[in-house]
Amino acid sequence: MSDSEHQALLARNRRAWHEYHVLEQFEAGLELHGTEVRSLRQGGVQIAEAYIRIERGQAWLLGSHIQPYQFGNRLNHEPARARRLLLHRREIGHLAGLVKQPGITLIPLDMHLSSNRVKVQVGVCRGKREYDKRAALMEKDARREIQRGLARNWKS
Repeated sequence: MSDSEHQALLARNRRAWHEYHVLEQFEAGLELHGTEVRSLRQGGVQIAEAYIRIERGQAWLLGSHIQPYQFGNRLNHEPARARRLLLHRREIGHLAGLVKQPGITLIPLDMHLSSNRVKVQVGVCRGKREYDKRAALMEKDARREIQRGLARNWKS
């Protein structure tokens, strides 16, 4: 079986690709409570405002929101708590070194299931300026126009 058959997308941070240049990507595991996993499988997660911080040798996912599990009891999880990312010590050291550079931040790009484990795609990002965003939109529109032209010519 291929990788795509093992991975089910839970959430994608589309805003990250618009607002940041993604320089590198890493895959990290996510430490969760039982009701969080159930809620994730139902699609109750938001990572648009999330970011990753490295503190005391550990990587933490902050600003994400996992909705409380609707069938959970009084032991349901806290929706906006900090969640630990599971990375190797070398990877954490590498990321910590990159984040010390000015303008570099760590952003979750997507959250997916990989062989029944929740994984986060971590992006090492640099913020785009306004003119970068406009140029990217113009480039996207130009590609779309080319595709339309090819489709029209193909149909004729």
